[in-house]
Amino acid sequence: MFELERWEEIFDTIRKNKLRTFLTGLSVASGIFILVILLGIGQGMRNGISNQFQQDAANIMYIWTGTTSKQYKGLNPGRRIQMKNEDFNYTARKNEDELEYKSALFRIWGGIVNYKKESGSYRVEGVYPDYQFLENSGMILGRFVNYKDDENFEKVVVLGNKVRNDLFKKEADPIGEYIQVSGINFKVIGVFTDPGGEREESRVFIPISTAQRVFGGANNINNMAFTLQPEENFEKALAASNKFSEELETYLKETHTIAPNDDRAININNSLEQAKRFYDLMDMVKFFFWGVGICTIIAGVVGVSNIMLIIVKERTREIGIRKALGAEPLSIIGMVLHESIFVTTIAGFVGLIFSLLLLEFVGPLIETEYITNPEVNFNVALTTVFILVIAGALAGFFPAWRAARIKPIVALRDE
Repeated sequence: MFELERWEEIFDTIRKNKLRTFLTGLSVASGIFILVILLGIGQGMRNGISNQFQQDAANIMYIWTGTTSKQYKGLNPGRRIQMKNEDFNYTARKNEDELEYKSALFRIWGGIVNYKKESGSYRVEGVYPDYQFLENSGMILGRFVNYKDDENFEKVVVLGNKVRNDLFKKEADPIGEYIQVSGINFKVIGVFTDPGGEREESRVFIPISTAQRVFGGANNINNMAFTLQPEENFEKALAASNKFSEELETYLKETHTIAPNDDRAININNSLEQAKRFYDLMDMVKFFFWGVGICTIIAGVVGVSNIMLIIVKERTREIGIRKALGAEPLSIIGMVLHESIFVTTIAGFVGLIFSLLLLEFVGPLIETEYITNPEVNFNVALTTVFILVIAGALAGFFPAWRAARIKPIVALRDE
């Protein structure tokens, strides 16, 4: 493998056929380049989708209601289903040991928020303290609403960072100041930020008991949100969340007299179930990209193999002389394989390096909704190196086998 004479032969052949060697190597380099770029894009899509799920708690379940679509127990379809505090309280009590975070939500539609001469229309929502963690929100000033605020019907408010910037400007500290929500004074106790960006930060949170009492909500709620305790792995977490969702849906349908097969009245958005669908899709996309990349490499390998057959044909007389002088078939095979593996490996490494450099410098600049920082990890790079060696061996094997079977007497007749 490391014989000096053999290396001299390889470089001599390359020097004599520069263009042919370049074009052969280009087909392999382009195959590796395309494969790595495709895998990088696939990882970028996975990163983008992961970021979408990180905007809220990873295993969150949202519940909201609609109108019935089926007649049931003498009740006509088209009934609007309204959840109550008891729906939330019962679910929280029944699943106390399984739940991690929980909150009901009461929304004030068309909430106008004023501070001195500044005003704006924002989403005003009454929530429980756990809602901060359900939304994956972080406090940058002050605190979130707590259970004491809820028990005492306190008129306190937590502003999204965009609301704070709109009303108070960036340099002002709003903590302790009073704002008006639909004409009613509330004391600012905190400012939050959210991974979802300005859309999520254009909200105002107040204690749910205060929202229901002040804005005529009685005991009505618009949504419920829950997360379950962490499990050992994704499959167990998915099974637990599906079981919880099914039991909750059954309870709500029985409580509100909804047909069991009515799929419009009760809506449950299970983020783990959505995540599984997206990740399954990403796995399919990844396999597709691997398939496209491997097919491109195979096309390059076929080109290398054809070139090696031409080389064997050109060196038929030389091979015959070697065998006549006592060269073993394995020696002939090694000679051809050595050259094939060398050309494909060097060309492949060039394609690999160019693709990694492109992903390194251009990847971080790509920030779309579903593609974020395309990249490949060390294992993928190692796999492509392995593919290079295998590709080189496959490209040279059949020409090498043909060379080893050449009979000296036939080869010496070749002109």
